[in-house]
Amino acid sequence: MKKKVAFVCVHNSCRSQMAEGWAKKLGSDVLEVYSAGTEDYPEVKPGAVQVMEEAGVDMSEHYPKLISDIPEEVDFLITMGCNVVCPFIPCSHSEDWGLEDPSGGPIEDYRKTRDIIKEKVEDLIKRVKNNG
Repeated sequence: MKKKVAFVCVHNSCRSQMAEGWAKKLGSDVLEVYSAGTEDYPEVKPGAVQVMEEAGVDMSEHYPKLISDIPEEVDFLITMGCNVVCPFIPCSHSEDWGLEDPSGGPIEDYRKTRDIIKEKVEDLIKRVKNNG
């Protein structure tokens, strides 16, 4: 049975979207993947879409979602380093990845964040597979 994972940050426009993209591409056999934000935002950041496309992950159809748009309970709640208190979502396990938001910075910052997120998603998938 797949584990539900939710990647959450403030706007659901960059880091949590990249995490969702990687998790769907790399872990669709073991993960049911969601991402959401705590505040409404009009679009996924073009820089995030661009660098994920460079890595072979299509996020052109992604759009920001709110906490209310995802399941009320998940197995894993991953926050991105919001610097805010993320809302409580019932879960078996939660962790904060403490990632800097590359928004507004050079494209290289988006690439660094993309690569860090990929490593963290790969580690999460490994842990899910090892612990059933």
